[in-house]
Amino acid sequence: MAIRIGRRQLLTLLGGAAATWPIAMRAQQSAVPVIGFLNSNTSEAGASFLAAFRHGLHEERLAEGENVIIQPRWAEGQYDRLTALATELVGRRVAVISAGGPPAAQAAKAATSTIPIVFTSGGDAVQLGLVRSLARPGGNVTGVSFLNDELSAKRLGLIHDLVPKADVIALLLNPSFVDASDQLKGAQAARSIGLRLEVIAARDDREIDGAFGHIVELRSGALIVAADPFMFSRREKIVALAASHGLPAIYNLREFARAGGLMSYDTSITDAYRQAGVYVGRILKGAKPGDLPVVQPTRFEFAVNLKTAKALGLNVPGDLVSIADEVIE
Repeated sequence: MAIRIGRRQLLTLLGGAAATWPIAMRAQQSAVPVIGFLNSNTSEAGASFLAAFRHGLHEERLAEGENVIIQPRWAEGQYDRLTALATELVGRRVAVISAGGPPAAQAAKAATSTIPIVFTSGGDAVQLGLVRSLARPGGNVTGVSFLNDELSAKRLGLIHDLVPKADVIALLLNPSFVDASDQLKGAQAARSIGLRLEVIAARDDREIDGAFGHIVELRSGALIVAADPFMFSRREKIVALAASHGLPAIYNLREFARAGGLMSYDTSITDAYRQAGVYVGRILKGAKPGDLPVVQPTRFEFAVNLKTAKALGLNVPGDLVSIADEVIE
């Protein structure tokens, strides 16, 4: 038996159904956890970090657009923007915050004591006030930490091996970076091997330009560029200035060497972000950040650019080439 529905009844039924669809869709979307990705870098400079972070999530069977949403916030190398960006993510009630770099980690921790935070950071996480201990972080914060002071000493040794006649070495350092003092401590090992270390400050683009003129005036035979998201975001400019002044330089990330820099040495930053992604995935599945020990990377990357060495008139010893993870020719 056919049931007849009048035009008015049909419109009423359709209108009622349409009104429920957005509610159902919003309910479905709200069930998908949102991850705040707070980073000190520019979006361009940090693209590989975000990709590595997604890979870590994938290891925990989480995929952006399927069962998680990622909301990136980039400070563009301007650390004073991080507080507002962290506060915005907290206001959006994200499920977890991934904080890249010490300034981002500190801004996130200052913004919330309840939302879990997973940092990827150089420097001593305990000294920076991020966790109580590496083994038992406690609270709402954990992450991946690498000690920049130890790495600074290693970079000094590598550039000295390549340019042994350089008795004056410049250290390009951003004094506004929270980990600057630790990196300076590590690089001061120069004195123990009879070298003079000249610290050159650069907080912005204008100071970077002036810094290289000062380095030349000091007759520095080599350059160390300190680890710092601001420096990384300006890597092409810094590499070009080093080349134009004929300065052998060592950097912290292989992206510098790929951009034409002479050498780089650091932990695998992409692997660190992958590990952060894994931790975020575990937290979304119920793990407490305070119970997850801070990861200390064991993978280190040394890259050398032979094309740049040739342009500088340097002969890279075979033993240095043999230990390099990446040789650019």
